[in-house]
Amino acid sequence: MNMVSAGDFRNGVTFEMDGNVLQIVEFQHVKPGKGAAFVRTKIKNVITGAVLEKTFNPTDKFPTAYIERKEMQYLYNDGDLYYFMDTETYDQLPIGKNTIPDNFKFVKENMIVKILSYKGNVFGIEPPFFVELEVTDTEPGVRGDTATNVTKPATLETGAVIKVPLFINTGDMIRIDTRVGEYMERA
Repeated sequence: MNMVSAGDFRNGVTFEMDGNVLQIVEFQHVKPGKGAAFVRTKIKNVITGAVLEKTFNPTDKFPTAYIERKEMQYLYNDGDLYYFMDTETYDQLPIGKNTIPDNFKFVKENMIVKILSYKGNVFGIEPPFFVELEVTDTEPGVRGDTATNVTKPATLETGAVIKVPLFINTGDMIRIDTRVGEYMERA
């Protein structure tokens, strides 16, 4: 069985503790002037989604949890169910709305996403880090206004609303970083 020590914690590392599967969200190695070093973490229970803060001794060891990340194609949603397809077997997988993350609002039909599961239980969906979407509604751009820090709301083809620079117009394709939900550039 593979073990991971707290001294090797990095963002995204998954491990088992007290029967739960936890993922490091943030970590900080602290070496106080006096006393022993420790690792301060924010960890997410990947099954329940709860995030807690916990301090570890760098030598604490935990079994590595193997999270399966499988690429699947998003097909459509029907009420509270979202349907995904395995592009190799064409099997369809319905996933309940409560498992769908907030940044899924940037995913449109037919996009490939990663389905995260542990021992066959799906607990999360990872959209592509970057997506290109069309702006379907925003106030007209103001010519000559090149202020970069001024933004306006824009509705995207998936229904998501984000802040964009003033020069973006309806019909523009833009690139979004789904991890932070922000406009990056014109596509």
